[in-house]
Amino acid sequence: MTLSKQATLVRALRRGVAVCGAVLGLAASAAAVQVGETLPARWLDSAQGPQPLVAGQARLTYVDFWASWCGPCKQSFPWMNEMHGRFAGSGLRILAVNVDARRADAEQFLSRQPADFAVVFDRDGAFAKTVDVKTMPTSFLLDARGKVIFVHQGFNPKDREPLEAAIAAALRDGGAKP
Repeated sequence: MTLSKQATLVRALRRGVAVCGAVLGLAASAAAVQVGETLPARWLDSAQGPQPLVAGQARLTYVDFWASWCGPCKQSFPWMNEMHGRFAGSGLRILAVNVDARRADAEQFLSRQPADFAVVFDRDGAFAKTVDVKTMPTSFLLDARGKVIFVHQGFNPKDREPLEAAIAAALRDGGAKP
């Protein structure tokens, strides 16, 4: 085989490997976590140190992925503060997962939209990618074992009532005991 043919073959093989890698990457990203599945266990950084995804005596955990540039996130924070105040005593834990590349952007957002609940940072977006977050905000309601009870994408004031009803019903039904 001539040198020229060898070079052409190597280029073709490299393109084939790249295409296969891209296809496999797409297949992996399409594997979104569904209702009934368990979110992967994870510890995430916070201002108070590492926080577990599911922890303590929480009967339910509302995991909310957000970013400082997200308009609907600005609307969801006051609502999550309200839910925290209303349901924390009944076993609801709210965990807001920030995906900004720069923590300073998240902290500036939080200075304008304070959080009464736990905030953690997924700076490289690895956890958001793992659970296939495509929209900001995206929320998962988890039972005490991390099993997904519901998934919600986006936030609009009209979402408040159905989300509150779902949280109240899950708490009333007992969720899963820790």
